[in-house]
Amino acid sequence: MEGSKIKIIIADDNKDFSNILNDYISMQMDIVVKGIAANGIEALDLIQEKKPDVVILDMNMPIIDGLGVLERLTTMNFDIKPHILVLSAVAKKTTTQKALALGADYYILKPFSIETLVKKIRQIMNVAILGPANISLNHTNKSKK
Repeated sequence: MEGSKIKIIIADDNKDFSNILNDYISMQMDIVVKGIAANGIEALDLIQEKKPDVVILDMNMPIIDGLGVLERLTTMNFDIKPHILVLSAVAKKTTTQKALALGADYYILKPFSIETLVKKIRQIMNVAILGPANISLNHTNKSKK
């Protein structure tokens, strides 16, 4: 049954926050937490090992920060690249733009609602699974008329 669940990794150096997030997400029937990283190196190792669908990535972490993780992810080979949801207390436009340019799907400012985060996880997975096929079918149908 776990094969059909959305696999996520939490990368945040705040253990209390990670545990709260893990506890809430673990109650979801369609999402499973495959690992928790407390720094950028652990995050990269877990991403490579667990091959998650989604990574919840904090910007402010020790050793390698969130931007460093995003930069390194661009050089890694994936069969399917994980979606990245960035969480940050930093509202600097340059940081947000750089994170999105490096491949982040969303940039969510702390504090935020965990329910909203879970909705975003489901949303990006639905877009990834259903979106392109629906778009191309609609496009194909229009071009035949």
